Amino acid sequence: MPSVPPDDAPALHVEKLDVTYGRALSALRSVSLDVPHGAVVALLGANGAGKTTLLRAVSGTLRLHRGAITAGGVRYGDTVLDGRDPVTAVRAGVVQVPEGRRVFALFPRLAERTRQAAGLLSGGEQQMLAIGRALMAAPRLLLLDEPSLGLAPMMVDRIAEVVREINAGGTAVLLVEQNAGMALSLAERAHVLEVGEVRLSGDAAELARTDAVRRLYLGETADGAGGLDGRGAA
Repeated sequence: MPSVPPDDAPALHVEKLDVTYGRALSALRSVSLDVPHGAVVALLGANGAGKTTLLRAVSGTLRLHRGAITAGGVRYGDTVLDGRDPVTAVRAGVVQVPEGRRVFALFPRLAERTRQAAGLLSGGEQQMLAIGRALMAAPRLLLLDEPSLGLAPMMVDRIAEVVREINAGGTAVLLVEQNAGMALSLAERAHVLEVGEVRLSGDAAELARTDAVRRLYLGETADGAGGLDGRGAA
């Protein structure tokens, strides 16, 4: 069984993390954040901001993409994760659901598809399967990378419900999303990445009220149209 971090320590602690790809491409610069026990923390940002890179650094899959941590560190409880392989992360209780599903019963609909090839499932069903596969490892911290990507609004709502159910069971979640409305409605805290650096951090509800987040990530106009309905994609 994975060790449980003490109550006064964050489940996940990322400190001044620098990541590069190849020899020169800087992807993250001095990124720091915590995920408390049982919390949902959202990570927002445009494509290329470094969100997926951060999840890879936590899950130990960075080197599979020719990336490397060049400074800082990642720790889950008393387990050092930076520079370790994915097995170390999983044994510590940290499991990632990657972007794009990548699949060939919290989700009863899948019971009707038990003899169907995963590649022939709908996008929403594939996302359910990808999350279900990760839950088989009984994670204490679930890393979700763009779970609503390419899904219809009704399915986005269902995925949001699933994340709430998972979190209610005691699993912390670090949620990477371009759908800021969905992410901020689920999260307690949020961080905004821009070009590999954390630009904004704070209480999710408070960030949702800031002009910058409302304009750039919630699609609100000057008159306040739009909002936190889970569909305000950025």
